[in-house]
Amino acid sequence: MSSERDRPHRLRPGDLVAVVAPAGPMPPELLEAGVEIVRSWGLRVRVGKHVLDRHPTLNYLAGTDEDRAADLQQAWCDPEVAAVFCVRGGYGCLRMVDLLDWDAMAAAGPKLFAGSSDVTVLHEQVGARLGLVTLFAPMLATLAFVEDEAAQGHFRSTVFEPDSVRVLTRPGAGPLVAGRASGVVVGGNLSLLGAGLAAPSAARPPEGSIVVLEDVNEDPYRLDVLVTKLLRAGWFDGVAGIALGSWTGCGDLADVRATLLDRLGGLGVPIAWELGFGHRPAALTVPLGLVGDLDAMAGTLTMRSSALR
Repeated sequence: MSSERDRPHRLRPGDLVAVVAPAGPMPPELLEAGVEIVRSWGLRVRVGKHVLDRHPTLNYLAGTDEDRAADLQQAWCDPEVAAVFCVRGGYGCLRMVDLLDWDAMAAAGPKLFAGSSDVTVLHEQVGARLGLVTLFAPMLATLAFVEDEAAQGHFRSTVFEPDSVRVLTRPGAGPLVAGRASGVVVGGNLSLLGAGLAAPSAARPPEGSIVVLEDVNEDPYRLDVLVTKLLRAGWFDGVAGIALGSWTGCGDLADVRATLLDRLGGLGVPIAWELGFGHRPAALTVPLGLVGDLDAMAGTLTMRSSALR
């Protein structure tokens, strides 16, 4: 079993959180609402200079690639900042990830990093290049955070009291393929994991890992394409188990289940179904880079240690 990554410090009231938009734009009112929620937890919040920017010609990007990268770089390298929260996904992290000075970020020391969806690209690189545990979590400037107290609560517990949320599960979770496995938890959004394969520096799951996967608005045939791409690339080679999250907008769940069983069942590893993370109500926050114990029959993924020190 591969060793787990270094754990950043848990947050405490008064800590400074920097919020950045490495991907798509968001309504200012949603950003304001999300920031106010985090401030109500006793945290100080600094909004990145370019968070509310729009790309001059491409309306699906929150500002230019260089400016989005600069916001993340500056936040990470600021010694006063304890955590960096991404405010929205969409698309754009693939365009800016290679503009970051990873040597400078490594020299700046560990930070708590949180986000999901398109931010999967950054989770992979922070894990591979900086060796840190990160949080696959709901994002501040989305309805999935602002209007969902359960998602807020689980994220809040993870960053302040991580020992209290070491077991990840939801009603209805269970086996796609029965069995138990243990390993370092990696993964994220299926589409972005596939997109990341194009880079020479693409991260691969370590031997014996537990992979978490979820996606949104992809028809079953598209999920087939994405999983098959990863299979053909050898991405799943050596994986010990798989924990599946939500598949909102991906069509009939029976068809999704059949597709994923057809494509992943041949790996011969335990696979848990619908563990409660991803693009869904009451989304759970998943630590990436920790050793976890997967029990597909029980529908649980249990972290052996707390996500944060």
